[in-house]
Amino acid sequence: MNQSSAYHPRLAAKDIILIGMFAACMVVISQISVPMPTGVPITIQVFGIALIGSALGWKRGLYAVCTYILLGVAGLPVFSSFKGGISVLVSFTGGYIWAWPLMAVLCGIPTAPPRQLIKSSFPALLGLAFVEVVGAAQWSLLAGDKTFPVIMVYALTAFIPKDIILTLMGIWAGKEIRRRLL
Repeated sequence: MNQSSAYHPRLAAKDIILIGMFAACMVVISQISVPMPTGVPITIQVFGIALIGSALGWKRGLYAVCTYILLGVAGLPVFSSFKGGISVLVSFTGGYIWAWPLMAVLCGIPTAPPRQLIKSSFPALLGLAFVEVVGAAQWSLLAGDKTFPVIMVYALTAFIPKDIILTLMGIWAGKEIRRRLL
């Protein structure tokens, strides 16, 4: 068999293992949460998304995050507070989850040398902004009594500063994992 006609799988066994391991990592990270009276808990999930995208790169990161989401949609209790099912994606928190795949892709795009954290973090922070806007939009549509601007003001105090720090930490940790292990 010549080289040109050899079968080249899209994902090697190593890729599948890494995708599964990082999806499992996201399950654990998702359980670290503080319930809030608003119905949207404070979590460190954006750290997990940034870590996954940065460590695995955009393609494997996307697959790992989508695997995690599909496990939850299938009913496994992988979402925050051990919740599962499609009902989570159509609840107050669902918009945030819908936006995670794009954030993982943006965290996995190499834009600058790993040592230049600020330059390499710009796409990730753009992804975080997308997560916050989509999450707030769905939350405001379902809440009825809270408008999008009111939710964004709340997010600016309760979520966004913490999420910026967590995203930067996830990018840094992911780049170190990628450099040392992958």
